[in-house]
Amino acid sequence: MSDKLKVGILGGTGMVGQRFISLLEDHPWFEVTTIAASARSAGKTYEEAVGDNWKMDTPMPEAVKKIVVMNVNDVEKVSAAVDFVFSAVNMTKDEIKKIEEDYAKAETPVVSNNSAHRWTPDVPMVVPEINPEHMKVIDFQKKRLGTTRGFVAVKPNCSIQSYAPVLTAWKEFEPYEVVATTYQAISGAGKTFKDWPEMVGNIIPYIGGEEEKSEKEPLRIWGKIEDGVIKPAESPVITCQCIRVPVLNGHTAAVFVKFKKKPTKEQLIQKLVEFSGEPQKLGLPSAPKQFIQYLEEDNRPQVSLDVMYENGMGISVGRLREDTVYDWKFVGLSHNTVRGAAGGAVLCAELLKAQGYIQKK
Repeated sequence: MSDKLKVGILGGTGMVGQRFISLLEDHPWFEVTTIAASARSAGKTYEEAVGDNWKMDTPMPEAVKKIVVMNVNDVEKVSAAVDFVFSAVNMTKDEIKKIEEDYAKAETPVVSNNSAHRWTPDVPMVVPEINPEHMKVIDFQKKRLGTTRGFVAVKPNCSIQSYAPVLTAWKEFEPYEVVATTYQAISGAGKTFKDWPEMVGNIIPYIGGEEEKSEKEPLRIWGKIEDGVIKPAESPVITCQCIRVPVLNGHTAAVFVKFKKKPTKEQLIQKLVEFSGEPQKLGLPSAPKQFIQYLEEDNRPQVSLDVMYENGMGISVGRLREDTVYDWKFVGLSHNTVRGAAGGAVLCAELLKAQGYIQKK
């Protein structure tokens, strides 16, 4: 009998669900034993349910091919089979909120990639290197839900990963005004070029809801727990444009920053490369050894060269230079479905296990 924690993937047939399954192959702590999806997929083997719609670069892991997919709405049945679940369900926001809370109330911790609970005041939204202390709000959430081990925790939007960690590394210089434009990969919409041929050689200057998330979510990450809820920070003020570009994986951000204290270029780069957090201290399995790398070449970071830095869990920064209107500007790059989605959630689950919130049933 494996001493690994038994993991369920809710929404396991979609792109992010597939990414979870790929990342968890041979994970030292977690083992995928259960996959749940819509009634349409339930009763089929995972291999049959996905069919020719496997979107990952690597083959489907042998260990999951014959798992019989369960109905995601059979909450008690799925919960009985697992220690915790990752959520990547494709439903309306209200449906996601309800089903994730239903799993929590069935005493099954939920680590979600979805946005539905990101603004629920007692649900932690965590980048483990930035705000691991926010997991403490789970104790207040459990009281509200009436649970002993069930809760919901979420990771933030993929688009903020390429600049929020950078601004965090520079916190002591007090950034107070930020302009960011993100150039976002099509896998962020759950698509490949085969699914979305009109994206070839094209850009679309609109991604529904993305700009609001990109402007507001960093403030919640930088917030504090007060009276059992997370109170967002009030600065810096962030304004953002989000553009879909013909790239499969990798969100790039062009960012302009004003600081109250005036750092030098050397100080800014030093803070980036030295920045680390709880995942590095604890040696969590998915944690990048170096969270942020700085690239000196004028033409970096590039998606084709840098998106898989630290197995897709690191952030690449380059083109840091003084600006004529703002103080400094830079370009950041992160992998949107690894660090920005499934990988970020896996790291959250590793942190929750290390903190004692996720245990064997």
